[in-house]
Amino acid sequence: MVKNLLTGKKIVVTGSSSGIGLETARVLTEQGAVVLGVDMNKNFDHVEEFYRADLSDGRTIDALVDVLPSGIDGLVNNAGLPPTRPARQLLAVNLVGLRQLTYGLIPKLNTGASIVNLASLAGFGWPESVDAIKACADVGFDDLDAFIDRWNITSEGGRSYFFSKEALIAWTMQNRWTWRDRGIRMNCVSPGPVDTPILGDFLETLGARAEEDARVMDRPGTAPDIAPVIAFLLSDMTTWIRGTNIPTDGGMSSNILCEMHSL
Repeated sequence: MVKNLLTGKKIVVTGSSSGIGLETARVLTEQGAVVLGVDMNKNFDHVEEFYRADLSDGRTIDALVDVLPSGIDGLVNNAGLPPTRPARQLLAVNLVGLRQLTYGLIPKLNTGASIVNLASLAGFGWPESVDAIKACADVGFDDLDAFIDRWNITSEGGRSYFFSKEALIAWTMQNRWTWRDRGIRMNCVSPGPVDTPILGDFLETLGARAEEDARVMDRPGTAPDIAPVIAFLLSDMTTWIRGTNIPTDGGMSSNILCEMHSL
């Protein structure tokens, strides 16, 4: 990677205390960025400032937005819960809270800022969920229970997790030009199975599917496989990339497409 790619940039990273978030904070700091970390668990490694916040609570998110400084050049929406968590809690963090934090921070972003959302290979099937995705467009914390019941977005089989990532990919595409007048762009990165502390949660929930993925892949991904892609999207080298999902999955999404189309 080009050295000092992010010199002087102020970047917020949610979920900065472990896994991909921690490695992202390390890479961004190495590249010259000033990292503002957000997490439930205190960890001051590789961050200039740390903010403890529960992103499943709307009032806490509003308070976080108030205390974060202006002049932000990048936002990495990395915080997320695994599929073993209850559906309401998972959707609150992975989707509703993420959107509220992003919208709240828009006024504090600099011209030319970059927003990077951490989606997943689990969101690959978003075209099959368009109706539910449209229905959740304006869902807030108070509406979550009714939405889950109406669309049967439960934790069974990891459905709530899959939907959260499907909706996140779609939301990223929908906002391809939302803040174009200020040069603010939004993209997402979709890792495949990654060897982080929550990998066991995925194996427990996805069962046979996870076993099949493991059989096809040469190895699980690692946080150092993902963080440089995030750093690249935050850099000034990517100002013409907008509303894009970058699969960072060892070829798994390409494998699925090839099998679907008998290539």
